[in-house]
Amino acid sequence: MDPVLLFFIGVAGFVLFRLFSVLGTRTGHEARHEIDPQAQRSADERQRADSDPLEQDDEPAPVQPVSTNARILREGDEAFDESDYLTGARMAYEMIVEAFAAGDLKSIRAFLGDSVYDAFKQAVVAREEAGQKTDVKFVGIEHAAIVDAEVDPDSMTAVTEFTSNQVRVTRDKDGNVVDGDPNRIDLVRDRWTFTKKRSSRDPNWTLIATGGA
Repeated sequence: MDPVLLFFIGVAGFVLFRLFSVLGTRTGHEARHEIDPQAQRSADERQRADSDPLEQDDEPAPVQPVSTNARILREGDEAFDESDYLTGARMAYEMIVEAFAAGDLKSIRAFLGDSVYDAFKQAVVAREEAGQKTDVKFVGIEHAAIVDAEVDPDSMTAVTEFTSNQVRVTRDKDGNVVDGDPNRIDLVRDRWTFTKKRSSRDPNWTLIATGGA
């Protein structure tokens, strides 16, 4: 994020409103008020600054600190935000696991490296040939963290560990349970490796390896 997004982007827009003065009918008894030209200029400048966001100071948000394991990623990209990355990684993890269980690799193909896609496809085909179906339900992801990272001239790589609670069950063609338990919550630990090209403007990371933690 269902789209991923290992990391999930917001777009801010400004709408300018012009304030019009409404002039009533003159009665001939209006009070006269002396206007200080300097004070009027100051008021006009304040009003223009308030109404035009382009004239206001636009200070960038402070960069959040990163963990020790993610420090090399910050060195490779000074804009790298570990919190945003982990939010996107959690969404990607859940989406990919559920799509794989459902045999829907098409919806996640863009987020899988070739070797991972081929391995997933072989597993899905074998499951279908055996007449089995797998169902996965996430109860929640307890923990996600970057445990290792690497940066080279072309790419950034983050090894990410997930601890989640899942209900997993595989049934045969007759509906009999051959693996898992529909009434049991399993604690599952996985260690996945994501990569991203440094020159790419695409915020999504690609899954290039999976394994147990």
